[in-house]
Amino acid sequence: MSIDRKGAIAAYKERKTVAGIYVVRCAASGETWVGLAPNLETVQNRTWFTLRQGSHPCRSLQAAWNSHGEAGLTFGECERLEDEETAYVRNALLKERMLHWLAELKAEAI
Repeated sequence: MSIDRKGAIAAYKERKTVAGIYVVRCAASGETWVGLAPNLETVQNRTWFTLRQGSHPCRSLQAAWNSHGEAGLTFGECERLEDEETAYVRNALLKERMLHWLAELKAEAI
């Protein structure tokens, strides 16, 4: 393994992740879904992948995808959380903020 590759792997492992709350909207049906993610940078790719496979656990979101396709849904960030020292505090804050956004947007939880 080359030194450059080792350095790239080390940098990848040390990167900072940004936790937060995200929203998926369907323009055609007017439905909105809100979810939380320990890493906002990867959650859209993961969500779209499970929807393409037809295996997303949120049935109403999967139904909207099946009816309107990828072009019918939009993905956005509601809120990014500050760095927290412990995962426990971060997870508790994520849950609290998700409840806020669910009520604010009158959305369904993902």
